[in-house]
Amino acid sequence: MAQPSFFQKPPPVTLAEIAASVQAQLADPSQGGRQIRGLASLDEAGPMHLTFFDNLKYSDQLALTRAGACFVSERFEKRVPSHVVVLRAAQPFRAFVKVAREWHSDALRPQSWFGMEGIAPSAIIDPSARLEDGVVVDPLAVIGADVEIGAGTVIGAAAVIGPGVKIGRDCNVGAHCAIQAAMIGNNVLIHPGCSIGQDGFGFVFFGPDGHLKVPQTGRVLIQNDVEVGAGTTIDRGSLRDTVIGEGTKIDNQVQIGHNVTIGRHCLLAAQIGLAGSLTIGDNVALGAKVGINNHLKIGDGAQVTAMSAVKDDIPANGRWGGHFAKPTKQWFREIVAVERLVRDADPKGEGQE
Repeated sequence: MAQPSFFQKPPPVTLAEIAASVQAQLADPSQGGRQIRGLASLDEAGPMHLTFFDNLKYSDQLALTRAGACFVSERFEKRVPSHVVVLRAAQPFRAFVKVAREWHSDALRPQSWFGMEGIAPSAIIDPSARLEDGVVVDPLAVIGADVEIGAGTVIGAAAVIGPGVKIGRDCNVGAHCAIQAAMIGNNVLIHPGCSIGQDGFGFVFFGPDGHLKVPQTGRVLIQNDVEVGAGTTIDRGSLRDTVIGEGTKIDNQVQIGHNVTIGRHCLLAAQIGLAGSLTIGDNVALGAKVGINNHLKIGDGAQVTAMSAVKDDIPANGRWGGHFAKPTKQWFREIVAVERLVRDADPKGEGQE
């Protein structure tokens, strides 16, 4: 039985056509008529596949690959086996991705899981909700009073859209999402299982009557072209709004606390935890499992290494990491110094298990 594929298969394309589409150069122009039928990684590619190489870490896989053709920079061209046709590209992975985007456009954004057009009979939509033409609502979704949804948006199965929520055009709300107290722009992708607009973690702690809950009366504002990964939670603000800036991409299982402001075109990897009232600038990159304390400011262009714990403000364009996070050069020097102290204290390694 053939391996199943959940996405469309591209038609056969010649290497000459591929090279022209991404401004790559065929090392051997006589191979321009050779056909390619798919994309694959170096270690899984066969004679009809196109692959890429741009990292010496995978040199062994390149040497053994059975691929028909490979995007590669001129620097590494001589490493490619003789049976593999070379497509020279200054940025091999970028060229590969451009081809992949053209061939597999159906994988770029979610669609109705049920091939729906229009509104499923089992969906529940309040009479006061306003849906533009071309909105798709999958089975068992619930849309509350005074909701507004723009044309081309897809609401996934069993998603719940609370009263007054506004969702722009060409968005996708994944299955089992719950959205309330939110204003969402155009071309926003929200993957399955997200909770957006629930109340934040606000309490007056340890009073005589226990923990006193603070009303959370703000909103979540998500600007255009944002992507939110599966299982992510974004709390609404307590007084001011929680804001996600234009073009920001958020990975799976990220927690964004109340009153957080995230700038434009930021990248947040998986399992990040952002405490309340943070301000994150534009073009910030946070590695997986980063935790940031409340009321801090992360400057424009800053980068934080994965699994770091941040308790201080980070200046613009800072490169920080560690527990607790500090400038990476300082962090690396401290690690080396500690390792040296350990070696000096136990030169024969007798303390090792």
